[in-house]
Amino acid sequence: MNQDPFLQFKLAQKQSWALFAPLEAWTAPAASYLVDFAEVRSEQRVLDVACGTGVVAVTAALRGARVNGLDLAPSLLEQAGWNAKIAGVNIELTEGDVEALPYADASFDVVLSQFGHIFAPRPEVALEEMLRVLKPEGRIAFSTWPPEHFTAQMFTLVSQYLPPPTGVAPPPLWGDPNKVKERLGKRVSGLRFEREMVTPAALSPQHFRLMLEPTAGPLIKLVETLQEEDPQRLAKFREEMDNLITHYWRGNRLRQHFLMTRADKLS
Repeated sequence: MNQDPFLQFKLAQKQSWALFAPLEAWTAPAASYLVDFAEVRSEQRVLDVACGTGVVAVTAALRGARVNGLDLAPSLLEQAGWNAKIAGVNIELTEGDVEALPYADASFDVVLSQFGHIFAPRPEVALEEMLRVLKPEGRIAFSTWPPEHFTAQMFTLVSQYLPPPTGVAPPPLWGDPNKVKERLGKRVSGLRFEREMVTPAALSPQHFRLMLEPTAGPLIKLVETLQEEDPQRLAKFREEMDNLITHYWRGNRLRQHFLMTRADKLS
């Protein structure tokens, strides 16, 4: 059995994304948009890939779907379980990797991912796995960050200060409809895109950055690294980050645009 060449990268992700839970208040509204866009129905078997704290999984379960959620980070799965309990729904949660989904072929009617599968280092492997576990004529739907808007630009800025390992695909490419069409190829039909926006609030761009630094995976690693190695470079990053946030700042809210994709797997 070949060892995963990105094992160390994934272990680092598992650690850095473990503190994401406070940001679920910002991603919960987007979850409703995605579940609606995917047209999730009662009794469908649904998989939420890279489910995080389960905002999509719980939303789908509240529609009557039978839901599985998978994530790399045990702490987020624990939060997802708590969220499901509070909502009064049952979700089967599994620790796992989108590049090696622990499910049989054609297990699900719908496969969803909200801002999660985009961090898999090899998009072709992640997508192959998501389609593998999807039934023929089943639906795949996911939310991603367009390259021209804030969140993708933030990830691009982070990568300039802390480049990812060689061979890791940039997450913002998942927000380019042309790239998504290319990746899905001729394996799907009925490809559709739709754009939406969420508007998380804070008192200032600086407040917003300070909420992201201890919770958003890539920023956690960058801040930890530069605090030890180059504090002046960290100060420069923070200045650029504040300027980027300010560009999308309106009335104590950040305009955070995202792209939704959906398609049906060919028989």
